[in-house]
Amino acid sequence: MPDRVATYSVLFVCMGNICRSPTAHGVFRHKVVHSGLASQVRVDSAGTHNYHPGKAPDDRTQRHAAQRGYDLSDLRARQMLANDFERHDLVLAMDWDNLALAQDLCPPEHARKLRRMTEFCQRFDSPVVPDPYYGGAAGFEQVLDLVEDACDGLLQHVRQQLQRRSRPL
Repeated sequence: MPDRVATYSVLFVCMGNICRSPTAHGVFRHKVVHSGLASQVRVDSAGTHNYHPGKAPDDRTQRHAAQRGYDLSDLRARQMLANDFERHDLVLAMDWDNLALAQDLCPPEHARKLRRMTEFCQRFDSPVVPDPYYGGAAGFEQVLDLVEDACDGLLQHVRQQLQRRSRPL
């Protein structure tokens, strides 16, 4: 009997899905591809609000991400749905407000899947990824710093989950 290939799916969530969550989506996708796990890990992002359906990430978000080697140009904003909790193994909110909104939408049986992005940070000690939308360039750089750090910790977590799932029954 062939070994089964485990899969894992992560959803990143912010308010409008044009700054923080697409940044996390693009950074984590990049790290997944470069770790050789692209066939096993699915990455997505959504917003708790339907402010920008179908829109590309904010130009500033894309510009700062591109300066670090991340291409976000194919990503499009969408609103989070209740069935996202069924489709994803882990749902990561960028801040307390979006965590609370996601909790309101989350079916009780999936509550264990919902966490804050910064729980995976290894170097930085920040409770949230702050919203850079109304600020300057430094805010977008801070988002990238926090997201890159959290994605490194998240990649370790996902590898552990995949190993557990790949064990023979």
